[in-house]
Formats: sequence, structure tokens, C-alpha cells
Amino acid sequence: MNIFHFANVFFSDRAHWHGPGGIPTRLWEHVQYTLMALGIAGAIGLPVGLVTGHTGRGGNVLAMIATAARALPSFGLLVLLTILMGLGLTPVMVPLVALAVPPMLVTTYEAIRTVDRSLVDAARGMGMGPARVLFQVELPVALPLVLSGIRSSAIQIVSTATIAAYVSFGGLGRYIVDGLYQVDYYQVVGGAVLVAGLAVVTLLLFWLAGRLFVSPGVRRQR
Repeated sequence: MNIFHFANVFFSDRAHWHGPGGIPTRLWEHVQYTLMALGIAGAIGLPVGLVTGHTGRGGNVLAMIATAARALPSFGLLVLLTILMGLGLTPVMVPLVALAVPPMLVTTYEAIRTVDRSLVDAARGMGMGPARVLFQVELPVALPLVLSGIRSSAIQIVSTATIAAYVSFGGLGRYIVDGLYQVDYYQVVGGAVLVAGLAVVTLLLFWLAGRLFVSPGVRRQR
């Protein structure tokens, strides 16, 4: 028996496609956790990265924060917060957000800082204020790198959101956790394949976003 056999048995079982524990339900739960954590991380990381990148201040502080956040063990933080706060969605979101903010924040900062200064100077010479320079000149040019940071955060959240199952929540991690507990490796492999598939879909969505929102001139330059 190999991984393909395990996956085939799992996906061939009609019981896995229906009911509250079915694949569509678990997939939607996983997507919800991902979108929620990515939205919170974006609300924190993107504004800070944009402002610090535009002003050129705070780069060292950002690097220190990013290094510290990346060193946090997601599962250990989940267990600690669950002990302190009890079962709930907050102990799940905190590790995911802590994991997602650093790449988004640092990449956004670096993306804005690498914009050609002659473009910025020309925009200021035309009378543009700081906000217009940021959103009409720097951000459009830096958008490919900004999207790459968000993409990296999204992939990490998709892969790590399986920890929600350890504290009685749903998502695709439910198959992995329950499968290990029940010694049902068909479930374990099936859950892992679903997580990997969702990560691939996420990559494709960000590729499509890049085609839709990044100007052709910037794409060719990149």
C-alpha cells in the first residue's frame, strides 16, 4: 500500500462527502479560519509596512519583531493560550496571526523601500502629497512584492490552521487529528492531501490576483 492507495480509499468513501464532518464542511471551516487570520494579519502588517516603508523609519524594529514572531512555536502558543483562556477561537487565531504578520509586514516594507526614488521625487515635484505618492506611485510599483508577502502568509496559515483541530475546532486538521487518534491513516493521508491541495489553490489565486491587479508594465519590469 502507498500514499495513492490511502488517498484513493479516503476520497472514494461517500461518507466523507456528506454530513457535518464531510469534506465540503471541513474545507469551508478551514477556509474561514484562513481568511479570518489573514484578514487580521493584513490589518496589522500592511498598514505598518506601508507607513514605515514610505517614511523609511522603523526598519530595524520591524526586523526584530519579525524575528521574534517567527521564533514562536505555533502549537506551543496554542496550548498555552488554551490553558490560560480556555477553549475558544482566540487561542487559535493568535498563533496564526503571529505566524502571518512577519512575512507580510517585512515584505511590504522592503517592497516600498525598493521603489525607484526618481519616481517618488518626480511625483513630489508634481505636487503630490505623501498619501498620493504612497498609494498612486509607490504601492502600484511595489504591488508584486506586496502580493508575494501576503501569499507567503496565506500559505503558512493554510498549512498551520490544522492546529485548530487540537482544541476541538473543525477544519481539515480534523481528519489528521482524528485519524491519528483512531489509527486511521486513510483519514490522515486524506486530510494532508486536502491541505496540500488548498495550498496549491491559494497559490493559483494569488497568481491570478497578480495578473488582474498588477499593471502590465510593472509585470514586464519584474
